Amino acid sequence: MTSLRPSSRIGGFHKLSIPQRIDAVAAFASLGEDEKAHLLNTGNLSADVADHLIENVVGTMNIPVGVATNMKVDGIDRLIPMATEESSVVAAVCNAARQCYDNGGFITSMSGTLMIAQIQLTGVSDPEHARIRILERKTEIQSLCDECDPILVKLGGGFRDLEVRAIQTAGGTMVITHIVVDTRDAMGANAVNTMAEKLAPKISAWTGGQTNLRILSNLADRRLARARCVWRVADIGGEAVRDGMISAYHFADADPYRAATHNKGIMNGISAVVLATGNDTRAVEAGAHAYAARRGHYGSLTRWEITAEGDLAGSIEVPMAVGLVGGATKLHPTAKLALKILGVTSAEELARIIAAVGLAQNFSALKALATTGIQKGHMALHSQNIAMMAGAVGDEIDRVARVLVEKGTVRLDVAESELKKLRGVVA
Repeated sequence: MTSLRPSSRIGGFHKLSIPQRIDAVAAFASLGEDEKAHLLNTGNLSADVADHLIENVVGTMNIPVGVATNMKVDGIDRLIPMATEESSVVAAVCNAARQCYDNGGFITSMSGTLMIAQIQLTGVSDPEHARIRILERKTEIQSLCDECDPILVKLGGGFRDLEVRAIQTAGGTMVITHIVVDTRDAMGANAVNTMAEKLAPKISAWTGGQTNLRILSNLADRRLARARCVWRVADIGGEAVRDGMISAYHFADADPYRAATHNKGIMNGISAVVLATGNDTRAVEAGAHAYAARRGHYGSLTRWEITAEGDLAGSIEVPMAVGLVGGATKLHPTAKLALKILGVTSAEELARIIAAVGLAQNFSALKALATTGIQKGHMALHSQNIAMMAGAVGDEIDRVARVLVEKGTVRLDVAESELKKLRGVVA
């Protein structure tokens, strides 16, 4: 049977200019002139920069950037740029930070800026001896790694440690070498991957085995960002609210079905700052969720307790592989502005602030769940999105949204009906 769809095999697509690519996509998908013009409008990211950030560019996806207020981190007031399409995320951070501001805000720390690269070795008959033979070469391995990036070494980074494990897999015993590298103000993927690729042939020669994968691990458990905060019970609505939040946390830490949503809420805040600063949201999210399962059970990334004074104490510890150099952090104009607004001078400082945002986000989610429910505040903000989906523009958006909230029914069909009434359209 002959397909009515045109072929997706477009020869030399990557060599075309952006307008030429848009023309090709328009022909494939029957796009109109207005739709083509929309793709051509790349907003505040120039088409040239976009074309060099990724492949086959045909446009950009503009995400709103909001600023969370009230944040005090390690005694310093911060404005926090957050890039997200989800309503209530920025407001949640603002509210959580306001409720602990007078009690000192957030205290943060960092385990370091170490990243791990893994080298997979297979086909060795004596894996334990191979493991020892690799460990015996630690000094040589350090020299090989540091030679890959003399600038990193000059900045105080470079090789720090060597770990070798023999692990049992469905494909037999594998010997896995970890090189531990201080990447300083870079996220470090390129640096550690280069080192791993240079080292791999040496490991093969030393052991007689075959090296396969040579790549970093996104479980950056040597790069943990920590934040803690105490909310006075009087500032959050009393003991009943506190106890409800503690109960919600206990549920999340015990049940992976709840923990998945609990941690997703944390990542709402974390990923928004990671994205705004041009860092790798997928790497941070993968590391966070893997870390949440490190005990063999997927649980909460946060910890919640009651202090001796009866106040609510929250803490978070999460892998945070972010940087100030490399990738979009130095190329994307909005990312550069976000870093300037934050006023950070090191990757470690950025990571600690992001952890504090994650803790603030979790506080607000737990409080909402323990009191009015998550929908009341979220749907009040979401009502504006529904109003726009119904076709409201200008001041119609707020007027329709207000009616939806008053009715307690935030639905598209209701918004469409209310918009017709507002415009005097007879059904």
